[in-house]
Amino acid sequence: MERLLGILRKLESIPSPSGMTGEAIAFLEETAAEAGLASSLTNKGGLLAGCLEEPELMVAGHVDTLGAMVSGIRPDGSLSFSCIGSPLLPSFEAEYATVFTSTGATFRGTLLLDNPAVHVNREAGTIERKPENMHLRPDVEAKTRKDVEALGIGTGDFICFDPRYEVTDTGFVKSRFLDDKAGCAAMADAMLSLGPGGVDAGRVCFYFTNFEEVGHGASAGIPPTVRRMLVVDMGVVGEKVDGIETAVSICVKDSRGPYDFGMRNRLVELARDGGIPFRLDVFPFYSSDGGAALAAGHDVRVALVGPGVSASHGMERTHVKGLKATRDLIAAYVKGRDGSSTGGGVA
Repeated sequence: MERLLGILRKLESIPSPSGMTGEAIAFLEETAAEAGLASSLTNKGGLLAGCLEEPELMVAGHVDTLGAMVSGIRPDGSLSFSCIGSPLLPSFEAEYATVFTSTGATFRGTLLLDNPAVHVNREAGTIERKPENMHLRPDVEAKTRKDVEALGIGTGDFICFDPRYEVTDTGFVKSRFLDDKAGCAAMADAMLSLGPGGVDAGRVCFYFTNFEEVGHGASAGIPPTVRRMLVVDMGVVGEKVDGIETAVSICVKDSRGPYDFGMRNRLVELARDGGIPFRLDVFPFYSSDGGAALAAGHDVRVALVGPGVSASHGMERTHVKGLKATRDLIAAYVKGRDGSSTGGGVA
């Protein structure tokens, strides 16, 4: 688990909102090279690693995260913003952030409600949190829009929130953006464990996508020979779902519809045979790279697994047991997906 957690810690330290994922992709490219695997970039900047010549199975997860972008500078020098993806703004309020400017300079700041001081605003605790009444307070000595513009800050600059990564002595992993850096870490660790022999024998290609949070991550870049797609993304934890942080979730249906029945049954069979803790689950308000691929017209069978993640799109949490279970199920499927299935089609 030390290697998996090391990969996750590094990924969490690299800001990578949709549209600014180059550094995170470069790290995963280095990781693939350490495993002795070939890799290539898609035109959109995603990473393919492993069997690049006629892969049959694709294991896909997204390295892009939620974030924001400067949408304007206000007269007082504070920054208006537009969300990247759908961060849960009440959870992100008061979070520290870094503004990445087009010139390469960076500035720190804090996401706040407009007029946030309770000593002058009695409604501060009840106002709805939304971009229209929130701002980023930059940590610069500037009182006007002109002052801020002179620093090189402007519309289009990325705003990256601090992840606050922490592993507790009870095995919990707390951080923003575990969706889906936890899944990517499990994928990368499985990739390292399998090595060239296991990857080539399974005709498997690992695909780290970079636009899932905005809806089109795996809509392109899938090699034409791929027939099965195992998506690795966060498992939902909350009311009226069955996922838990200490297990791998196998999603049977999300808001776009059911996943492949045969692949699902094979995953269940492998988890049971391998003693891997798992939960079958329906995710009511959820979409994935698998849905994007299918909507784009790719003729692939799709299944989805991932570690249980609490408080999705907010201050998230999972557990080392869930990460290990996900890593182990990925490896088991790569090595044993051609075994017998309990029904429902080709696994």
